[in-house]
Amino acid sequence: MAFLVNGEPIADETIREEERLIRPRLLEEMSGEDPFVLEARVKEWAKENIIERTVLRQQALADPEPIPQQTIDEMFENIRSQSPSQSGVIAPVPDDQLRRELEVRCRIDRLMAKITAKVSPPKNKDISEFYVKHKDEFRRPEQIHAAHIVKNVDENTTEEAARAAIEDIATKLGTKPFAELADEFSDCPGRGGDLGVFPRGEMVQEFDDVVFNLKPGEISPIFRTAFGFHIATVIDKLPAGHQDLSDVKEYISQQLNEQKRQRAVEQYLDKLMAGAKIEEAV
Repeated sequence: MAFLVNGEPIADETIREEERLIRPRLLEEMSGEDPFVLEARVKEWAKENIIERTVLRQQALADPEPIPQQTIDEMFENIRSQSPSQSGVIAPVPDDQLRRELEVRCRIDRLMAKITAKVSPPKNKDISEFYVKHKDEFRRPEQIHAAHIVKNVDENTTEEAARAAIEDIATKLGTKPFAELADEFSDCPGRGGDLGVFPRGEMVQEFDDVVFNLKPGEISPIFRTAFGFHIATVIDKLPAGHQDLSDVKEYISQQLNEQKRQRAVEQYLDKLMAGAKIEEAV
């Protein structure tokens, strides 16, 4: 036993495991630091993390309001129906222990909800100020809106057959809208062959090399990629620039709201930590 938090003993193995988990992160953040300084920081952070989690759990368990049994039962059944990699419960855990852990998790979630309940949404002024200060984070690369017709080369279609098919489609260009030909003849029908809006690097290089050199409304000649033969057209081009505030307003609002929630939790934890009784084990 290493120390006590409000009378609750913390085992040496708990501290060692916490140190093991945070050491790689500190090794990266404090690269080149004196090993003795690094190890002292590992021990300091490990102890602080454990104390924070312990006082938070203690406070959550002190709430006399019970967690509905149905809630625990539903969580239990959901976890037991999943594989270990899906549920995160890798080591075998007895049913009664798992139910106790789920109740603790529910109590902590309920406490966190109470702590952050009074956090108000960010104001438009705050969102605008964040956008101006962090505008470089909202740069938009050059993008293109394109569509294509493709005839795949695979185990079912030879190079020669795919080439002949795409050449036949090319003769029909101008007789029907590009979108109709895509839906009728492409190996990827639907939506008129529309690929949506995308930046360089999202498609294979051979595709980018063609479409990013087309003008809006222009149709490419037949070209080859690793997938097969294509004919592409550009619907629109969007030059590089900054995303409009309207496009990122919701994202910024979520980020600011999360920051406010984190501050509320940190302030609550600071009060718990200030009033906690930490004793070294004898």
